Parts: sequence; C-alpha cells; structure tokens
Amino acid sequence: MGERLREGLRAYRLIAAMWIRSTMMYRASFALTMAGNLLVTGLDFATILLMFSRVDSLGGWSLPEVAFLYGLSATAFGFADLVLGSMDVLGTRIRDGSFDTLLVRPAPVLAQIGADHFALRRLGRITQGVVVLGWALVSAGIDWTPAKVLLVPLMLGAGAAIFCALFVAGAAFQFLAQDAAEVQNSFTYGGTTLLQYPPTVFGKDFVRGVTFLLPLAFVNWVPAAYVLGRPYPLRLPAWAAWSPPLVAVVCCALAGLAWRAGLRAYRSTGS
Repeated sequence: MGERLREGLRAYRLIAAMWIRSTMMYRASFALTMAGNLLVTGLDFATILLMFSRVDSLGGWSLPEVAFLYGLSATAFGFADLVLGSMDVLGTRIRDGSFDTLLVRPAPVLAQIGADHFALRRLGRITQGVVVLGWALVSAGIDWTPAKVLLVPLMLGAGAAIFCALFVAGAAFQFLAQDAAEVQNSFTYGGTTLLQYPPTVFGKDFVRGVTFLLPLAFVNWVPAAYVLGRPYPLRLPAWAAWSPPLVAVVCCALAGLAWRAGLRAYRSTGS
C-alpha cells in the first residue's frame, strides 16, 4: 500500500511538472490568465460586500465573520482545485476512448487523471482566499487562544482534503453516468459557494444534511463557530470543532472505495 502511494505521488509530480513547464513557456500568458482567475474569483466576495452595503449583518453574522467563512472555504477549495481540479475531464475521456490509454501506462490511473492539465493559474483562487482570510483574522475580533490558533491550519488542511474527496467521488460517479461533470461541479464549486455564507441563513433541515449526510459543514461552519465563539445551529458538542481531520479521513477513504469500484466496473468503449 505504501509503495503504491509513493508510486502515485511520483507519477503525479512528474505529470504536473510537465504541465508547469509547458505553462511557463508563455509567462505573459500565464500572468494574464492568473490575474483573470484572481479577478473572476474575487467577484464572489464582491457580491458579499454588496450585500453588506445594504445590511449590517447576514443571519446575525458581521462582515468580518462572513469573510472568515469565505476565506476558509475559498482557500481550502483552492488547494483542492489546484491538486485535483482536472478530475471532471474523466467523463470526456471515457466517451472518446482516450481513458483506455491511461490503463496501459505504468502509473496509477488516479494520479494520471488528477495531474492531467495541471493548471497553475488556479493559484489565483488561493491567493484571493488567503487575502480575504488574512483580513478577517485581523478584523473579526477573535479572542485568540493557542487552541484556536492551531485550529485554523487544521481547518484549511482538512477542508482541502474533504473537497479532494468530493472531486474523486464525483469522478467515480462518471464511470456510471459518463456525462456528469456538472453534477460533480454542483457539489464541489457549489459546495464552496454554499460555505461562504453563515449556516443561520439556511433552514435547519438543510444544515443537518450538509453536516451529517454530505459533511461540508466541517470544512468551516463547525470549527469556525468555535473560533468565533458562536453557537452552531445544531447544538453540536464543543469537541466537534476538532473533528474535521477525522471527517476528512473518512471522506477520503469512502472516495477511494468509490473510485476503485468505478474503475473495476469500467468497460471500454472499444474505440
């Protein structure tokens, strides 16, 4: 198992490095596309700023507190998107038959798909999320303790892992549907948009769903409530704020099982 993991990481690194070298051959184009990515993703936060130009709070949360949610979600998703954002091409590869070429190469298929068309321009989303998060950390009036300081990087790492699991699970679903990129995007890109807003603006049944069924709430809602000193709408115990790493491990394990099941069920197009 360890040898297989090292092999996959090595293959991923080599493929990603190839795409990075290709990208950096045109540095001006890279700079422009990254700036464009930064601008486009920044429009999400501009929407929040427009809301707060008309209201003082959103669901009882102030602008710096919402910015804290936004920064956590955008940064965690940005890392996952950078690492596995190309997984949605799997459906296209299955339909045109090019997926078969990956099966005969001496490298794990998941590593090949994950690193395919590695897009360094996605650093723009991460940069924008980090800037908003940094401002929120300074402006939210958080009563800092060593535990809260430790929890922030744990949230980012666990959140990125949860989104990575969603990318892999969505790709596994495409083995069955073959044209489900938009379904996958509704949970990944849609999920990060959902988490940019406080849980108090949603109905409790919906909050239960994204806490216990699709545990997106552990990316930021649950631990952020602890950091900000706010009660979580579902009255979870205080220790739940420290559960995102465990939730991430479970999500990654389930996504891995789904991927293996999908790969075993794959039948070539014959083309």
